[in-house]
Amino acid sequence: MAPYFLIFFTFTVVPVLMSLALSFTYFNMLEPPRWVGWDNYARLFVQDDVFLIALKNTFLFAFITGPISYVACFLFAWLINELPPKLRALLTLILYAPSIAGNTYLIWQTLFSSDSYGYMNSFLMRWGLIMEPIQWLQDPRYMLGILILVQLWLSLGTSFLAFIAGLQNVDRTLYEAGALDGVRNRWQELWFITLPTMRPQLMFGAVIQITTAFSVAEISIYMIGFPSVDYAAHTIVTHLVDYGTIRFQMGYASAIATILFAIMLGTNLLTQKLLKKVGE
Repeated sequence: MAPYFLIFFTFTVVPVLMSLALSFTYFNMLEPPRWVGWDNYARLFVQDDVFLIALKNTFLFAFITGPISYVACFLFAWLINELPPKLRALLTLILYAPSIAGNTYLIWQTLFSSDSYGYMNSFLMRWGLIMEPIQWLQDPRYMLGILILVQLWLSLGTSFLAFIAGLQNVDRTLYEAGALDGVRNRWQELWFITLPTMRPQLMFGAVIQITTAFSVAEISIYMIGFPSVDYAAHTIVTHLVDYGTIRFQMGYASAIATILFAIMLGTNLLTQKLLKKVGE
């Protein structure tokens, strides 16, 4: 295991520690880092109004898409697992395909196009529900909702495959033993046998969904633009991209990354405690 730990320490642990150290400095990549203490963190929460907007958007996005997509991944996997092997393989491919499709954003941009030829505007105008096209991807009232919808559509990814694999590996004799111990229906089988047996896959899926929910940036940049109107679709990661790759204020960007890391870590620890109660 030594080669793995060496690579993990070099390319994961060391960069995280360097980022943490840089978060207490002013570093513009042209001059040596200059120690500023807690100034970057104070600036984030006291002076940076855009970060507070990004923080609110990220939490709202994560608390909606995270639980819904996690439950959806498991329910679809559970239902598909009951089907014959060939049909199961076909449906798995169909449901997993959107998460790896390269033209996803073009489809949704066409659907929510701001002119009268966009599918959504065309449908609403044909039925007389609106009189003029809605600026779906430019109006701050609709941006975040559309991003949440797109993310939910893309959510059947790695977690979905992990749940299917976990369901396939559940020992069938456990259900027979459960029937002898008083398990009478499928829901009791699910709660007392299936879910406790799948704890490793459930935890893996939770980590993936939490990471995906809190690190949203790509769909916002490609669909809405960067920056979005009134920062309505701004997230912590897009704020990090702004300061890290455009302004090159690496100390400040490291502080943003540290806050995001702490949020993800805390959410993962909370999820781990909740998963331990499954089957009790």
